[in-house]
Amino acid sequence: MSAIPPGSGPRPLPAARRTGRAALVGAACTALAVALTGCGGEGDPDAGTNGMGKLPAAKIEAKARAAAQRAETVRLSGSVVSQGRTYKLDMSLAKDGAKGELTTKAAAFQLLRIGEALYLKADAAFWAGEKSGRSGTPDQAAGKLDGKYVKVPAKDPVYQRFSGFTDKETLLAGLLGLHGKLTAGDRGDLGGVRTIRLAAGAGSGGTLDVSLEGTPYPLRLQRAGGAGVVRMADWGKRVDLKAPDKDQVVDYGARISGGDR
Repeated sequence: MSAIPPGSGPRPLPAARRTGRAALVGAACTALAVALTGCGGEGDPDAGTNGMGKLPAAKIEAKARAAAQRAETVRLSGSVVSQGRTYKLDMSLAKDGAKGELTTKAAAFQLLRIGEALYLKADAAFWAGEKSGRSGTPDQAAGKLDGKYVKVPAKDPVYQRFSGFTDKETLLAGLLGLHGKLTAGDRGDLGGVRTIRLAAGAGSGGTLDVSLEGTPYPLRLQRAGGAGVVRMADWGKRVDLKAPDKDQVVDYGARISGGDR
């Protein structure tokens, strides 16, 4: 066998070529890593969330209820069916009172509660109906209440019927009930906030959308049996409660309603 002539074997790459190849391989590896990371992020619906989506449905509901109870304030808007009546509401509620508007088929009126004092502001037709137990023509007495804040006695049926709409704990306890086996999974977006939906009884028992960002507040409720849809917002934001000026208040101090419409 003849000897290999000196210098005829494989030669080492020049330094510049070695550096160029290493840089190319490194860039390719980096690009692949970024691509894989990106694919992994897009495939994980819980990336960047509060982690509620990884929990069982019952635990999500429990945490949402706890968050709602801890919050000092909330704004509720939407529609609620109660005792055969449909109420449209837009109420800002705090632990010591509330303010907002309630609308029925017959009338629209404002509610304001500060502590135990409940004020109701409506037109004369509303008060005429309350006195007669049905929609009625405003009389002189009802006319004096037109556009005024009527301070409603605690024992009056008007107080009993509407004060619950101004009580944060009572109202949320009644609204947040879901009926049936809970499931979770559908993701959505409410006002730019990512959510996860809880469904009870495959949706027939109501649905609840819970925030996947920050505190897991409930954000939207569809009640069972078509009993209304309510949005929940402004959790923890200050509600300015101020008693009306005295010249705008009528302290009725006696029974207002003659019956239920």
